[in-house]
Amino acid sequence: MPQKSEQLLFVLCLLALMPMSASALEFRSVAVPKAILYDAPSSAAKRVQLLSQYYPVEVIVNLGDWLKVRDAQGSISWIESKQLSNKRMVMVTANNAEVRQAADVASGLVATLEKDVVLEVVDGKLNNGWLKVKHRDGLTGFILISSTWGFS
Repeated sequence: MPQKSEQLLFVLCLLALMPMSASALEFRSVAVPKAILYDAPSSAAKRVQLLSQYYPVEVIVNLGDWLKVRDAQGSISWIESKQLSNKRMVMVTANNAEVRQAADVASGLVATLEKDVVLEVVDGKLNNGWLKVKHRDGLTGFILISSTWGFS
């Protein structure tokens, strides 16, 4: 039977090999009317996509002037960091996502939104799985976090 010190060493080695999953995701949004995404961290690289203002992206790697990002469809590319802001935005991922007056499925319906609508995060605290958001037209309410992408 292995000794306790050998068992402890084995457990510590296993923990060291496990990926760190507790790190928080970092999301930003496009700050300019049209942001160019590249296949490498250089403006001389191949242009792969354009993103509209307020589109949320997940930052994967930060090289200072360049960020490697993931979009809502899972595509990974590079963007100049000056084209992003820290403004918190989310994208609706569900068809007919409901925005409610309060963080409760029984509260009044404010709006039903289509997939890919971008919303501003009003309050960064989750309320029982609900996120307080604002539409660009001024509509404010709560949406289920499971109906969105771009919030950690």
